[in-house]
Amino acid sequence: MPSMSAHLALTELVPFAVKDLDENKVTPGVLGFVVFAVLALAVWGLMKSMNRHMHKVDFAEAPDPAAAGAAPAAEGPAKK
Repeated sequence: MPSMSAHLALTELVPFAVKDLDENKVTPGVLGFVVFAVLALAVWGLMKSMNRHMHKVDFAEAPDPAAAGAAPAAEGPAKK
């Protein structure tokens, strides 16, 4: 029975709400601007933070001492 009342509400009450709605006057308004501004500030803050963190990353790798010692031995016998 709950689906019957939901169907009744959709068919009977929704047309009343549509009559009051003028499609030419619908705008996002102040709330839409505030939400957009908050999202823009959040993205700006995240990008600034990411840029700061990326500058801290050291991309130059230190040579591995184990690999450096094994490399001459792999080339062949050492010349004296």
